[in-house]
Amino acid sequence: LALIFLVVEETYHPVLLRQKAIKLRKETGNEAWKAPIEKMTRSIPRTVLWSCIRPFQLLFLEPMCLNLCILSAILLGILYLFFGAFPLVFKNNHGFTLSQSGLTFLGIFIGMIMGILSDPLWRKNYVCLIRKREEQGGEPGGSEPEYRLPPTILGAVLVPIGLFGFGWTTYPWVHWIVPIFSVILGLGNIFVFSGVFTFLVDCVRSPVPDVAGPMADDARSILYMQPQRWRQTVSQDRPYLFFIYGKKLRGHSRFASA
Repeated sequence: LALIFLVVEETYHPVLLRQKAIKLRKETGNEAWKAPIEKMTRSIPRTVLWSCIRPFQLLFLEPMCLNLCILSAILLGILYLFFGAFPLVFKNNHGFTLSQSGLTFLGIFIGMIMGILSDPLWRKNYVCLIRKREEQGGEPGGSEPEYRLPPTILGAVLVPIGLFGFGWTTYPWVHWIVPIFSVILGLGNIFVFSGVFTFLVDCVRSPVPDVAGPMADDARSILYMQPQRWRQTVSQDRPYLFFIYGKKLRGHSRFASA
């Protein structure tokens, strides 16, 4: 948080306009330069209340936002479940100590680092999609929010692979290094989250219950319990469909840019 405050530049458009207006007033002496945010008459309590309402409007009134948030919520919940699953698997099946069980999370960590380091590749793909759009007659440099979804599409494929890979290797007779197949899970999670978050930003300008223990008595139950429901909720079809039909859906949106 400190690094963000000290290093990351301001990007919020109304604030940038206010900074520009302040600079112009100093340079010209003309106090008429006012940014829209400086002319607002809305009170602070009303502004705070509206800021609390708007996310729920987006969540319940925007199909794209709702579906992508459900996908992210499920993945985040599964990630928290591993906090209970890992100790059970590695302590009970492989005799790990508490500290050794903690080190097993390095698999997910390495996968996430790999996902972060792959950002230049996705940026290159994003630029290629923009260039292709230009070749098809689009405005120079123009983009679509759906161009942010390719990592989510890949991540939605990798996450089930990582989950089943972990679930099917938790037996005591399988070497302990194999269940740290969760590298793929960490990689897929980063891909999904990065694509979802950047898509929503481009498009629209908590304590967790301790259920991991009961579910992870047999860690494999996390993965192939009710497989039909799993395929319906966490699958690669949603981000792919949004990549194909997202622009059409945004055309009917009250909040998204079309």
